[in-house]
Amino acid sequence: MTDIILKAENISKQYRLGLVGTGTISHDLNRWWYRIRGKEDPYLKVGESNDRSAKGNSDYVWALQDINFEVKRGEVLGIIGKNGAGKSTLLKILSKVTSPTTGEIKTRGRIASLLEVGTGFHGEMTGRENIYLNGAILGMTKKEVSSKIEEIIEFSGCQRYIDTPVKRYSSGMTVRLAFAVAAFLEPEILVVDEVLAVGDTEFQAKAIGKMQDISRGDGRTVLFVSHNMASVKKLCTKGVVLENGKIVFSGDSNSAVNYYLNSNYELTEVSLLNRKERKGNFKLKVENIFIEDGEGKKVNEVLTGESYKLVFEYTKFSTIDEKQFTIVLQFKNENDEIVNSIATDELGTSFAKIYDKGRIEIVIPKLQFREGNYFMNYMISERVSLSTPHKVIDYLADAFLMKVNKGDYWKTGVLNRAKGFIQEASIHIT
Repeated sequence: MTDIILKAENISKQYRLGLVGTGTISHDLNRWWYRIRGKEDPYLKVGESNDRSAKGNSDYVWALQDINFEVKRGEVLGIIGKNGAGKSTLLKILSKVTSPTTGEIKTRGRIASLLEVGTGFHGEMTGRENIYLNGAILGMTKKEVSSKIEEIIEFSGCQRYIDTPVKRYSSGMTVRLAFAVAAFLEPEILVVDEVLAVGDTEFQAKAIGKMQDISRGDGRTVLFVSHNMASVKKLCTKGVVLENGKIVFSGDSNSAVNYYLNSNYELTEVSLLNRKERKGNFKLKVENIFIEDGEGKKVNEVLTGESYKLVFEYTKFSTIDEKQFTIVLQFKNENDEIVNSIATDELGTSFAKIYDKGRIEIVIPKLQFREGNYFMNYMISERVSLSTPHKVIDYLADAFLMKVNKGDYWKTGVLNRAKGFIQEASIHIT
């Protein structure tokens, strides 16, 4: 018990949709009347789970419900889930930015939070002044901050602008300085939201390395929210998966990431026409996606090195300019990273006619994916030129799961290794 530095007990957060605050004056008076009589808040008995894709019948929604977990000193907890699952709400409660409707957070030590770009910064003050301000907020003396300030400035990479008002910083510069302040002022608990994604690749790697040093070397605790599953696996020791405001899995980070990714497999079992997260003007809608082998038979799994046809069955509802018709496919690995794309504008593909009902056939002469599971995003659009934005007709993320098995790509009798993309090449020694 002595190693537990943070504990969440029965945390729930309720919001009232469409209004600022928790409700109307009549609701607040009703709450007060119940409270002075020693009775439970009547509005805790109403409300629906936080499913953003479904229309509800109640004005009240539970952003979080009955969240329980504990974190030990030196652990890095990854909090993962889809958009709207409640991750940021949970971090705001842990950081005491907002209070829970029910439940209690128990902590031992100072908490530094990096939830949004410029969190805790005053735009009119310089970067240097904001470092001292944040140190004071964390309860540090001016002398303590001064002993760290040169390290903070050097790590942030903002030396040239450190005496310039923060309001003139780019979002990337602001994140760099904010992370440096949060990391170097030695809080016992560091809370980091997806905000690091604003930084460039070099800074993201630098920040993750610093968080590893904080947890392993200094024995401090990190709570980390990210949609980059590779970062979660690399950095975190434990993980929790949130879904509609509830914890649906808790365990080691690898198991948590696998649970989250495997839960997305269920998307392929839902009819595409019933997927509510589709976007576009829907002049055309994809109704079915499947793969055919070289003999025209539907297959559930494919082999590296074989030829296949990826088929989209569609219905057209309105006139589309064939010259502007564009199809882009993106394939993601199990860490949610895009590893390959197919785009008709890049290929120089043109279309003579788009039928009222038909098939879009993407012919793959030799599948270059290694063994693994790959999610596919698709975007069908109209595009006037390379310099103009797409007019999206039908877009859907994680629309299809392609399961790839090992194959003898080179016909050498050696099966290909797992994961990734195969690059053809000739190799010589000279």
